[in-house]
Amino acid sequence: MPTTIIVCSSLIGIGLLIAVVWRLASRRESLPCPAWLRWMVELDNPFTKTNRAHVIIGHLDLQPGMQVLDAGCGPGRLAIPAAEKVGPQGKIVAIDIQPGMLARAQEKAQAADLDNIEFRQIGLGEGKLEHCKYDRGLLVTVLGEIPDQETALKEIFDALKPGGILSVTEVIFDPHFQTRGTVLKVASTVGFQEKAFFGNRIAYTLHLIRPTAT
Repeated sequence: MPTTIIVCSSLIGIGLLIAVVWRLASRRESLPCPAWLRWMVELDNPFTKTNRAHVIIGHLDLQPGMQVLDAGCGPGRLAIPAAEKVGPQGKIVAIDIQPGMLARAQEKAQAADLDNIEFRQIGLGEGKLEHCKYDRGLLVTVLGEIPDQETALKEIFDALKPGGILSVTEVIFDPHFQTRGTVLKVASTVGFQEKAFFGNRIAYTLHLIRPTAT
């Protein structure tokens, strides 16, 4: 029994150390979850329902024909159900910097017989998104992976239509976790306003709106 406790404690300690190092390194350069760990990203967290795909999508009030940006889409955990919600007249633009993640998301889209998702290998802040195109945006446990958060959020702000909503989800289990205050501080700098908040301090979804008038 003592040996088991020691092994478990050691593994937890190593995990925490890796998380701290990863978080500190992410302040200097983008360090997303590697593609070989995509199976972990695909799973809904069993400890908090805030981060579950159907919960995040349910808060967005997606309608047929809407245009949605899934920024840092990973293996398509949100892109697939979002595409089903907006229907064939709508469209999801799913972006990620890792080809391995995009490949997995494309496989899932094909398996679900969805052809209303456009996959792009680009990063936020590169200036490659259209202006005033999207009704909704998704940013799920991604913001902390981006060193220049202000530039990234400004690009999403410009990409949304006036009145468009960006859904930001953060959970404490993620090594890049961002507090609500941190997100609001950067978001307000680029023009976003808070519209809604779901969850609690350690696991939440924050809706940010691009105002219809400035």
